[in-house]
Amino acid sequence: MKTDYEMEELVPVVSGLAERYTGGESTSVTYEKAQQLMEAVLYCIHELEQPAEHDAENPELKADNKAEKNSVSAGKPIEKMPAQQAYRLGLDRVKEKTEKTLRRYNELLPGFVYFENRCLYDTFVKGLPRFFRWYHIEFDPQNTILTLDYPVLRDLSAFTGIDKIAAFTDCIRLEQMFLKSFPEDYVRNVLASYDSSYPAMVENICEPVAGDVVCHIMTGKPLSEGKPGKEEMIRLRQLFRKKHAEDIIEQLQQAFRQFLADYCGDSVELYTYFAKSIRGITARLAVMAGQVDF
Repeated sequence: MKTDYEMEELVPVVSGLAERYTGGESTSVTYEKAQQLMEAVLYCIHELEQPAEHDAENPELKADNKAEKNSVSAGKPIEKMPAQQAYRLGLDRVKEKTEKTLRRYNELLPGFVYFENRCLYDTFVKGLPRFFRWYHIEFDPQNTILTLDYPVLRDLSAFTGIDKIAAFTDCIRLEQMFLKSFPEDYVRNVLASYDSSYPAMVENICEPVAGDVVCHIMTGKPLSEGKPGKEEMIRLRQLFRKKHAEDIIEQLQQAFRQFLADYCGDSVELYTYFAKSIRGITARLAVMAGQVDF
């Protein structure tokens, strides 16, 4: 993790943290623990130095962090702050983000739907409480603790610690918003058609639903009338043959955005979340329609 601070500026901060870790008895710790504490200091400083990067997937936290950055710097750039001050401000930011993420989690939990998918349930309902129970903000904030086995539709590989948990929780918030826009029986039927053992599958459960929605949009068949039949698939094949792939994707993106606006409440956030999946979904539909060279 990069920082603008030199090692000689960071060592006193780490030493102070080591003293708190040992309860004031010593600043001497093992090499492994010293490395962990150095990473903890860097994590907190990085939280303050690059808030836009860390909160890119969470507009609310990003806005709050921007306001905080403007207020604490007050004409004095953060990179010019003493390392100790930057660390303390970053640590406060980690604490604030942890509290906000826990509140968001608790808001999502009562109405949470998972359609018997064990991976989603185990990760979100059983796993996240363990994170909040064992997460140590001061001595190990960089530790994500969980493997987060349920795959969301964003790449969270660049995140660790509370940054990753916050981004993951926000992904689940958007997925819940999407899934709750449909009757439960419809979602279950789509998942069962996609994979008869869907409760055990380790895949994102929103993507098959989005794929089914896209198929209905492209064939013009209402969701309430069941899956597209032979005639609709013929029209779909004709569509793929008449239009260029990029034109189809662009047309579909606009239609999907409008669908989200009409039925799911928040087209902007949800569309941004699903945008990267649309191309893959369209390619799979092309294969289904027999247009394998799409």
